[in-house]
Amino acid sequence: QVQLVESGGGLVQAGGSLRLSCVASGGAFSGYPMGWFRQAPGKEREFVAGINWDGGSTGYADSVKGRFIISRDNAKNTVYLQMNSLKPEDTAVYYCARAQGGSGIYYRKESYAYWGQGTQVTVSS
Repeated sequence: QVQLVESGGGLVQAGGSLRLSCVASGGAFSGYPMGWFRQAPGKEREFVAGINWDGGSTGYADSVKGRFIISRDNAKNTVYLQMNSLKPEDTAVYYCARAQGGSGIYYRKESYAYWGQGTQVTVSS
């Protein structure tokens, strides 16, 4: 059973930066696409960023494009989300997820089989 543990969340002022990390254990990591999602209170969980199995391809939601960067280190079983120029509307619980399989980038929640517990990101204005 794959376990994903996120870290790096916190409180930051608008315009600031945070880097989230997600460490995988208990199962395969390097051969699978990974994704970051977020969920704000009262809203559905939404796609933020995705990365293919070797880090050669990435994809982003329009709302974060140009501000967030997803990357991975397969030797460390870790995926990262560098978040820059943060805005109050980025406030949410951020989740990492491992895809069920495949070789591309996946934008739908249903494409992911394993999820972390989430880490809170709060951006103050």
